[in-house]
Amino acid sequence: MSSVILGYLADQVRAAELPLLDAEPDDALMQRAAFGLAVHVSRALRSRRGRVGGSVVVALIGPGNNGGDALYAGAELARRGVAVLAVAFAPRVHARGRAALLAAGGRVVTVADGDLDAIGLDAISPATTGPKTTDAGTVAAVRGSRIGVAEAVAAAGAADVVLDGLLGIGARGPLRGTAAEAVQLLGALVADADADADGNADPHPSGRGRRRPFVVAVDTPSGIGVDDGVIPGPVLPADLTVTFGAAKAGLLLPPVSGVVGRLEIVDLGLALPSEEPACARLAVADVAALWPVPQRNAHKYSRGVLGVVAGTPAYPGAAVLTVSAAVRAGVGMVRFAGSPGVTAVVLAARPEVVAGQGRVQAWVLGPGLDPDDHAQAARARDALARALATAVPAVVDAGALTVLPDLLAPWVVLTPHAGELAQLLAERGEAVERTAIEAAPLHWARRAHELTGATVLLKGATTVVVGVGGAVYAQDYAPAWLATAGAGDVLAGLLGAMLAGRGQDVVEEPSLAAALAAAAALVHGLAAHRAQPGGPVSALAVADALPATIAAILARSDPARSAAPRARVVD
Repeated sequence: MSSVILGYLADQVRAAELPLLDAEPDDALMQRAAFGLAVHVSRALRSRRGRVGGSVVVALIGPGNNGGDALYAGAELARRGVAVLAVAFAPRVHARGRAALLAAGGRVVTVADGDLDAIGLDAISPATTGPKTTDAGTVAAVRGSRIGVAEAVAAAGAADVVLDGLLGIGARGPLRGTAAEAVQLLGALVADADADADGNADPHPSGRGRRRPFVVAVDTPSGIGVDDGVIPGPVLPADLTVTFGAAKAGLLLPPVSGVVGRLEIVDLGLALPSEEPACARLAVADVAALWPVPQRNAHKYSRGVLGVVAGTPAYPGAAVLTVSAAVRAGVGMVRFAGSPGVTAVVLAARPEVVAGQGRVQAWVLGPGLDPDDHAQAARARDALARALATAVPAVVDAGALTVLPDLLAPWVVLTPHAGELAQLLAERGEAVERTAIEAAPLHWARRAHELTGATVLLKGATTVVVGVGGAVYAQDYAPAWLATAGAGDVLAGLLGAMLAGRGQDVVEEPSLAAALAAAAALVHGLAAHRAQPGGPVSALAVADALPATIAAILARSDPARSAAPRARVVD
């Protein structure tokens, strides 16, 4: 059963490779990696063409080891009947890999004006024009040993698969020079083909729109921030990234996670420090282990009581969504605090909810809270003060993010989106725009954690969670349809239910708050997929999908749980 994916820094991976490099013959490790790459490319070719032989692969080659990986993989593919063209963006590439490809019948050409420094020159301006058509004969038409950038892009655009082997984990900074130009032009070609496929403006006989190559990143998409997930310059978005030995942290983190495509890891037998990854991505099995499952002698108080301060007369729906998610996620009881009008709306929607104050094991504060509603803002502020004074976990969302004290505790989870995080940081003397946060989410989530002491869940296409002890999670399973009004309220209620169910555990082990927040983000995405697979989804539909989603998660962990339960009612 799949489990957590650990992301490592480039230096950690290189250190783990050294013992194998010292113990094995030249390029043995590289050839193992390349064989795994060739296997994945072969699968992609079979999927696209129904066969491997007779296909066309173009490999974009830089001067480093990633180019060597691509060259050796090209040799393996050539031996399987694939026409392989390696386009070198430096006059000197991995010599033994180049020789292997030529011996297997592949071809190698060099981009004119390419030199060893070309990848390190200043980046050119983004291209506005480029090849608009692909011709199956383009690859065969590449005759000389030196070609221009336009010819290289045309050849790549006509291929079945493009291998991006320009830069690897040893590189720093963006692609530049001829490599950047080629990536920009090829990226525009691929984007145009995708737009045609979506709009059927220029349909291909297959019915999928203009034909375009399947892009495979070799170890990492070239030019990314391998350790931090930033995109400092042009990057060719991959359909598949085949990474070697271990996932690199940047592949899991946004915004790079949006250009990785499917991620496959080729096991090289590296001895990595499992206790010291740079980040992690939870899978279903991990969620099952974290979930607060009631025991046979459970009652509503032992299962967790969640206090909720949410909604105002202007936004009563946020309160309904928050308590609905908490109830549907299985919390023992919800206590709601709000104005009489909002309370009436909540009770009409969820009669299980109890209005008024009382003992709780966790709080959710802020969904739909207008700071100008002074009474409700005061309820949130007072509840947070009590939570801090009595060591009770809390989720702080939306409007309550504006009423925070200077210092919090790690069992308090802040759940901003990028705009809210920019405001929170500005209130603490850090002037940063939303766009800067979206460009470097991990950096700014860490900064918010440092300034507040709280666990920070930064919402986005890939959700980043930063907690005490260096804990970092990156969850990337939510459909784009989940970017809809009220989705954050559902996430807050879901996370609140989990914190209430494990309130004492979180206080005793504060790093658990980050793991539970990451698990909530994963379940949130899974519920959205279940609510309406492949189509539009509403926030309330996501909340309603939580029971079946959670049941499926627990059943996968323990199939016995899917058996018919014995009748039991405990008040």
